[in-house]
Amino acid sequence: MSGPADAGGAYSWERSFRLWDTYFALIWLATLVFVLGTGQPGWPVRATAAALLVPLVPLFVRVGRPLLRQDPPDARETLLYIGAMMALFLPSAILVGETRLMTFALVPQCFMTLRMRWALTAVAVISLAPVVGWALLWWPSDQDVFFNGLFAVVTLVFSVAVGSYVIRIIEQSQERAALIAELDTSRHEVARLSAVQGALTERERMAREIHDTLAQGFTSLLMLIQAVEAELDHDVPQARRHLALMDETARLNLAEARALVADGTPADLEGSSLPDALFRLAARHAAKLDVTGRIRPLPAGPEVVALRSCQEALTNCRKHAGRSATVGIGLDYTDDSLTLRVRDDGHGFDPGAARDGYGLAGLRARAAEAGGTVRVHSAPGDGTTVTVRLPVPPPRSRP
Repeated sequence: MSGPADAGGAYSWERSFRLWDTYFALIWLATLVFVLGTGQPGWPVRATAAALLVPLVPLFVRVGRPLLRQDPPDARETLLYIGAMMALFLPSAILVGETRLMTFALVPQCFMTLRMRWALTAVAVISLAPVVGWALLWWPSDQDVFFNGLFAVVTLVFSVAVGSYVIRIIEQSQERAALIAELDTSRHEVARLSAVQGALTERERMAREIHDTLAQGFTSLLMLIQAVEAELDHDVPQARRHLALMDETARLNLAEARALVADGTPADLEGSSLPDALFRLAARHAAKLDVTGRIRPLPAGPEVVALRSCQEALTNCRKHAGRSATVGIGLDYTDDSLTLRVRDDGHGFDPGAARDGYGLAGLRARAAEAGGTVRVHSAPGDGTTVTVRLPVPPPRSRP
């Protein structure tokens, strides 16, 4: 379906052809008046010349006008059309010199429909052949031959100059149209690739969210189930405590799932501050939390990244540090940054030989999106420290 721009372009194109129709009609009518009104030659000759001009109008309306509207015109039909126009024009122009006024309506059509070589040939014939034929038929005086010949040559030169300019304009317009079409195609391709990239980015974000929330929650549930199975026979109170923790973890996972569906705030941060959320998280993992600096409300972005980073680091501690490892969480507020540190005194590893799994890779990607950095320091037997530093807006100055 054509849009407003297409409709406007079609209207402009149609309006330009109305002007061309008016121009052709005026030139044809003026030529007919000059042919019938001239004093020489006699009336029968002038009537014959005028009769040859009459078919030019229906020929133009039925054949020429549709060809001029084609882009590009059909080459075979164009040659036949120009040939038919010349077959009517040349005899009339040889019989009566005033017919040559019609040249101003025929020459532009040659340049608008024919290739340059054919257009120059047709224009030369239209400009020069009538003078040569007229001179051979009527044998006028040398002075009349000279002035008519000079007029024909000037007309030819002018036609070639203007026609060449018109053809260059047409070629440039076609090149611009091709470039516009190419740009339009590129724009659609960029839009398609942007949509694909957006979908991949969203998929990666959701994968990180699920890994940092639901997957870790289910991992905790599995570990708690194993602990309860081991405690049922000899330590029922401890098993009950672990069952209560399983209930809390399951409820938290359900809240996280709902938050993911709604794309809302993480359940731990809902209605509470970041230190409070980290305190509850530390309690579930038997870790110690230490908060330094002036605590203040921050935008949701850095707080979510800090919470998710802490969840990921604690999950890694539980998986790799060993059950007897002690875990500490540090949260440091400064004027321009928020720093989270999670340290354990467990087994440690060699960062140079390690291959990051999805957890650390996702942690780094999440921090990078917020403009932050992640540093992992570890050595075999010396524990592991994960440090996440995030930029935050400075505190508002008190009045």
